[in-house]
Amino acid sequence: MTVDDTPASYDFRSVETRWQQEWDREGVFTVPDVPPADKPKYYVLEMFPYPSGQLHMGHVRNYALGDVVARYKRARGFSVLHPMGWDAFGLPAENAARERGVHPKEWTLANIAAMRETLKRLGFSLNWDREIATCLPDYYGKQQKIFLDFLKAGLVDRRESWVNWDPIDNTVLANEQVVDGRGWRSGAPIEKKKLSQWFLKITQFAPDLLDSLKTLDRWPERVRTMQERWIGRSDGARLRFPLAHPPAGFNEDLNAVEVFTTRPDTLFGMSFLAIAADHPLAAKVAETNPDAAGFIAECRRMGTSVEAVETAEKRGFDTGLKVSHPFLPDATFPVWIANFVLMDYGTGALFGCPSGDQRDLDFAHKYNLPVVPVVLPAGETKDSFTITDKAWTGDGTMINSGFLDGRTTDEARKEAIQRLEGLGVGTGVVNWRLRDWGVSRQRYWGCPIPIIHCESCGAVPVPDEQLPVELPEDVTFDRPGNPLDHHPTWKHVDCPQCGRPATRETDTFDTFVDSSWYFARFTAPHATTPTNKAAADGWLAVDQYIGGIEHAILHLLYARFFTKAMKATGYLDVAEPFSGLFTQGMVNHESYKDVNGAWLYPEEVVRSGTGATHHETGEPVTIGRIEKMSKSKRNTVAPVAIIDRFGADTARWFVLSDSPPERDMEWTEAGVAGSGRFVQRLFRIVKQVAASCPVDAAPSAGDMPEAVDTLRRTTHRTIAAVTEALEAFTVNVAVARLHELTSALSDAEKKAGEDDMAFARREAARTLCLLAAPMMPHLAEELFATLEPGEGLVVQQAWPEALPELLAVTRVKMAVQIMGKLRGTIEAEPDEAADAVIARAEAEPNVARLLEGQRIVKRIHVPNRIVNFVVAKAG
Repeated sequence: MTVDDTPASYDFRSVETRWQQEWDREGVFTVPDVPPADKPKYYVLEMFPYPSGQLHMGHVRNYALGDVVARYKRARGFSVLHPMGWDAFGLPAENAARERGVHPKEWTLANIAAMRETLKRLGFSLNWDREIATCLPDYYGKQQKIFLDFLKAGLVDRRESWVNWDPIDNTVLANEQVVDGRGWRSGAPIEKKKLSQWFLKITQFAPDLLDSLKTLDRWPERVRTMQERWIGRSDGARLRFPLAHPPAGFNEDLNAVEVFTTRPDTLFGMSFLAIAADHPLAAKVAETNPDAAGFIAECRRMGTSVEAVETAEKRGFDTGLKVSHPFLPDATFPVWIANFVLMDYGTGALFGCPSGDQRDLDFAHKYNLPVVPVVLPAGETKDSFTITDKAWTGDGTMINSGFLDGRTTDEARKEAIQRLEGLGVGTGVVNWRLRDWGVSRQRYWGCPIPIIHCESCGAVPVPDEQLPVELPEDVTFDRPGNPLDHHPTWKHVDCPQCGRPATRETDTFDTFVDSSWYFARFTAPHATTPTNKAAADGWLAVDQYIGGIEHAILHLLYARFFTKAMKATGYLDVAEPFSGLFTQGMVNHESYKDVNGAWLYPEEVVRSGTGATHHETGEPVTIGRIEKMSKSKRNTVAPVAIIDRFGADTARWFVLSDSPPERDMEWTEAGVAGSGRFVQRLFRIVKQVAASCPVDAAPSAGDMPEAVDTLRRTTHRTIAAVTEALEAFTVNVAVARLHELTSALSDAEKKAGEDDMAFARREAARTLCLLAAPMMPHLAEELFATLEPGEGLVVQQAWPEALPELLAVTRVKMAVQIMGKLRGTIEAEPDEAADAVIARAEAEPNVARLLEGQRIVKRIHVPNRIVNFVVAKAG
């Protein structure tokens, strides 16, 4: 393919479409189901989007980062799998059906079509022949098969449990989906409700999920720590506190309260025993005590999440019951129903040691319960040490603890467990914070749970030959609740075992089930079984997964569980789904309000200096904080508008260049316009090289003139630096080095008459095309076709290799400071361009960590010596 090299400016509108069509014709991004034996495989995947109707700039940044990796690895000789699909079930589609009178399927598929078109316009190197949507029967039917195999393997059960009930969305939410006591989508205060639910037994894999975190050395430490805490292994003791004087009518099961504790060493500091509102003992008390029943009802309005419990005021109800102490036979302690104890954690009961737990201390102060110090911190004396407003939760030496006095806390834990076991009232155990995953949701637009309920046979799995169980399309949304419950025929079927009338399960799966195995389906999206084992084993694990930190627990933990469960049921052979994980920062923008306090879109605002006005009325506009783009605050920028105005490559270049990819970035009109100017500049410079430097230019024998040597060294140092940056995921550093090489090539234009310069200029221009191709693929194709006609597509070229003899330069060590304090060092080339040096300094690991969450107001560069970052003061 040849390209006319006469235009004076880059016409992205025609160029981008033309090269996208050429990639499609050549099939350059298609890969076989099973990775070829003659190439290493590389699987890069971005977290797939919910089809809301329009991509946002956070999507663009996410997929641009993934595309850089995919294109770079392809150039390095890998067979690259880079698929795309849609997380297409969920409540927003049902809400749209109720609000707009459009069917969820119609709304979802229309949104997918619109978003697919935008993704294609951005030129991402995606395997569109592997596209999946979780709302289509071909996908969710395979998911139903996986569920039934999990059921056969004992990884599923159904039981009654207290759940988080969202009264607006009329559905159950997992604990992780409750934020500040409210539903994560609706914002409604969560209630507690008892329902029969299907559970996936994620707790069976708790030890493995915890232990294998150690193998994920290409995951952010922050994410691994979050998962470790959520899984929550606790070593402690399980013991029974007998009721001191059981009331008449209490059966044997209620005559003692079982407790799990991680601190058996503090038993002598006990001042009360607390039970959950849903504890059987609490229910028994409530049978005859209306005040207890009222308090229990109040607790149930709190929700079941740990977050809701921890943020609520600590309140309790004294049952009047007392328990005996295993080590203090003459002492008894009151039993309280407490709103901070959950039935689903531990045993639903705890002993309160106020001196060693802040929550217990706050409770004790509120109800005037005794506080007995039992752990003496180092440096304190028993006579002077007291507990006032702050509990001592650290280690120390035991005091006021009978036979444990004088022992360290570690020694005391072991001794206490030995004594409990000797008395026959307790034992040492391991407990887990992780709970089984309740996956039942009371809504229509989700994957039907493939179970039939029969009065005679119970819960019966749908036979394989009847899969998929498809959603009926003739549903209505004119009544509250789940339309599947109201459908006149869909749920009425015959029992597969006895043939009698039965009913389908009308709950559908939590949508996190859909996203817990999609990465495996991508390896063989058209297989008649959930996975093709050869394809799955060939492509998995995902080599590089990219997505937001907000999914550190929900999605990532569930995907890890599904991988282990699918391995246990014969679908996969890998132990972990994602070898490498990168969590990109958010895209932020100023927010704006008009004189009436209404939010405005950026396109409605005219900025002038430090102020702003409304573009129609001219009235003053209030400029708000720079924060995450959101529809509610209208501080969003539509990618389509940016592509129409500046082109896809400009949008890609800007989101890649502004800041380290793991940190938040600010979208600015000036920034994207500057990226557009760079695109035009690079186009013009390379076009001039193509026109003025002959294709057959070659270096002469002997020493090169200094200007030629300088340009060639800059070219090869740039190859090495960009390669290093892309391997390290510091894409902004690669961008800075390409700016530097572009400037060097522009300067060399003035020395074009020197011997050998034509060769050096063509070499630099060709290198720019190859190195920029992962970031700006359309421009790179256009320039490469002009510069190297007949050599094929730039996407089919090998990654350039730096010549070692041109890399031998003196390096200087530079100090990196934050507010004048040394925080790290980097190496740079003498007189290296400031942008490249600053970008590398900002990416230095310790510096990047300390700058996280900070707003940089100034970057100071002292050539060959110092980079100093000035940050905004807190508050």
